[in-house]
Amino acid sequence: MPHYPSAVHSLRRVFMQAFLVHDVTEPLVSFDDFAPTDKVAELMDAGNYEVVGIRRAGRIEGYLDLADIEDGACGDCMKPFEPSQVILNTEPLPELVRRLRDQRRLFVSTFGRIGGIVSRSDLDKPPVRMWLFGMITLIEMRFTRLIDRYCSEDEWKTCLSAKRVEKADQLVRERDRRNQSVALLDCLQLSDKLQIVARNDVLKELTQFQSRRQVEQMAKKLEKLRNNLAHCQTIVTDDWETILALSENLDNVLERTHADEAD
Repeated sequence: MPHYPSAVHSLRRVFMQAFLVHDVTEPLVSFDDFAPTDKVAELMDAGNYEVVGIRRAGRIEGYLDLADIEDGACGDCMKPFEPSQVILNTEPLPELVRRLRDQRRLFVSTFGRIGGIVSRSDLDKPPVRMWLFGMITLIEMRFTRLIDRYCSEDEWKTCLSAKRVEKADQLVRERDRRNQSVALLDCLQLSDKLQIVARNDVLKELTQFQSRRQVEQMAKKLEKLRNNLAHCQTIVTDDWETILALSENLDNVLERTHADEAD
């Protein structure tokens, strides 16, 4: 019998591969190696550039940090690019986030040559926000699928307060009034679904989480990030740890128990 990947798995492939470093890269402003550092420093200060590229024979071969400029020519205080400072423009966004965990900025290589720069502040750009919102949606879809497969409605209702169940009931009735057929489970909030996973040992075993507390903590972080994304709030400072989790660990929730994802 052929295996057909679920919607979650197919969408995951899109969100993990469609958004690339190229989508958030800024051009690296550059100067010739013989340019006087005092003039370059003035231009960097005026343009609010912390670093610029330095060209030799027309190619960017190193960079200049405003904090380290000394008198002379740019080539005299140029720094070489270290491998740890360079990322390919074709790398997916999760790899970019992981690399920016330990680096303030990364230089972007295109066709074997450095030509761009990317920093944490660039993670506030629309492509990253779209990717993060998509990943949160995929995680919610995954939890909905698990609850539907392993818990009866009577079972998962016991994991929620009567108030939360009634709120979902109200949404079902409103959808019915609009001739929109929908299940009660689909009317739960993300926090409700995570609460069910936290309180059900069978479901929790199908995720990476080790305890109820871990699930509840992540639920709060995911909801906060999603709210900030929806209301166009900055995410890099307040939600950095959650963004890292989505790139490094939380995706395991989508990877485990592949058999459960088959249609």
